[in-house]
Amino acid sequence: MSTFSEEHKSFIQKKKKEKKKVRFFQFFFFLLFLLTWEILTKLSILNSFLYSSPSKIFQTILLLFQKKELFYHIGITLWEVSVSFFLSSLFGILFAYLLWRFPFFARVLDPYITILNSLPKVALGPLIIIWVGANMNSIIFMALLISLFTTIINIYHGFLSVNKEYILLLKSFHATQSQLFFKVILPSNIIPIMTTLKINISMSLIGVIMGELLVSKKGLGYLIMYGSQVFQLDLVLTSVFLLGIISYMMYLLLDFYILFLKRKANH
Repeated sequence: MSTFSEEHKSFIQKKKKEKKKVRFFQFFFFLLFLLTWEILTKLSILNSFLYSSPSKIFQTILLLFQKKELFYHIGITLWEVSVSFFLSSLFGILFAYLLWRFPFFARVLDPYITILNSLPKVALGPLIIIWVGANMNSIIFMALLISLFTTIINIYHGFLSVNKEYILLLKSFHATQSQLFFKVILPSNIIPIMTTLKINISMSLIGVIMGELLVSKKGLGYLIMYGSQVFQLDLVLTSVFLLGIISYMMYLLLDFYILFLKRKANH
């Protein structure tokens, strides 16, 4: 015998159909954009030298693949993004916990975190190169600076927004700070943390590309810089197109994991 009512089954079916419709129109508008872009360049309404075209981007991808450079540059950028994303997420959650655990410490550091978060990190690029060196470490460090403080602020405010009644209830039973954190604060913030990490993906990617534009001789950021220097705008737009795909795939993976957590929480 089914444990779900007919109304509930109908609601689930409706949600599934709505989700499929959203996916369809997302794909449709993407194809429409590419088709419109291609037609406008073929009709010379858009200058194909300046704006490239989907067909030229596809040809550039094939050329990079044939020269065995496509996955090399993508792999470098993915590695840098993955490392910076992991480090900023780890340190961001850890630092947010320390701010929650020690409120006095949080009040003292609050203006400094705000200032560091608002600083234009690209302006620090030359200093980062001097401090860390003109290598992959400086790229990861740049990405870490860009994404870390946003992660700390968002997760810390999530910790503070937990229902105070739950905390008072546990305190009435003489719960320790560690028990409060692992029994109430962290479980209540799993989904907000994962949502913050989705933002962190884009911030890490932005930081890595900024770093590659400054110092790298490999990666998609390097291809963008090289292509602009020699006026190979097809290469520039191809790299931007690949970055868009990478960011969407990483975002999608995290989105699936959030959906999995939500389903697990509901059960």
